[in-house]
Amino acid sequence: MSPGSHERSNRWLRRWFTPSSPAPSPVFSDLDEPRRRRALTIEVLIVFTVTLGLSGARALLSLLDALLRPSTLSSQQVAINAPQATIEAIDLLRQLLGALQLVAWGALGLYLLWRGGTKLAEVGLPRRPKRTDLPTAIGLTALIGIPGLLFYLAAWQLGMNLAVQPSTLDETWWRPITLTLSAFGNGFAEEVLVVGYLITRLRQLGLSENTSLIISAVLRGTYHLYQGFGGFLGNVVMGLVFGRVWQRTGRLWPLIAAHTLLDVFAFVGYALLRDHVSWLP
Repeated sequence: MSPGSHERSNRWLRRWFTPSSPAPSPVFSDLDEPRRRRALTIEVLIVFTVTLGLSGARALLSLLDALLRPSTLSSQQVAINAPQATIEAIDLLRQLLGALQLVAWGALGLYLLWRGGTKLAEVGLPRRPKRTDLPTAIGLTALIGIPGLLFYLAAWQLGMNLAVQPSTLDETWWRPITLTLSAFGNGFAEEVLVVGYLITRLRQLGLSENTSLIISAVLRGTYHLYQGFGGFLGNVVMGLVFGRVWQRTGRLWPLIAAHTLLDVFAFVGYALLRDHVSWLP
């Protein structure tokens, strides 16, 4: 490698691991600095108490409950998409409402950013996605999906994880539809709230890019604790990668698309393969 190429590589690594923060957007400009910081802190706490932070607390309790049982983690099962009613029509409606709730959570974060003076394009959601967004999403799907599946299987075999069943829904005409909508709801809510909303607010509170990234990634891991320690660690790594990509590119559409694809493959693929593949729980 030539000296010039080596220096360019070093500069790229420095920018990747120590990115500079963009200029902060004006937020609550009618308030003085202490009141502005207090208002932002309260807002973040309320948003995550209502949404994914509360899910994290519930996931922690679920993991504690699983650890206190006499059986090992790997011998226990947990379903992500399970039937919610015995009557098919009611089950369908409840599945749809679950997906709608996730989209509403993400919309809440976007509304609060917009209401505070941040344009949606500034958090990576312009009206028109770029041509490069789809290839980026596909690349992220492969980067996270393949190692993630192998890591999950290893964690399960080592007793660090419960046997995760992405779907236990009965075979109905609407199952692929609701699973796909659920996948999009997960991708939209998580990437908007944990990446676009949270890191933006932490920037406005004066935290560094790396500190904001770590907080975001750990939060992502906490609401997957119900799956076990493997689910936590795997999602922390996913959060570090997705959050850094957003910090470097400023694009949120690829993260939403990649997360949606990951969950579609997991939910729909599992539903199709679970009775035909022996290595799936």
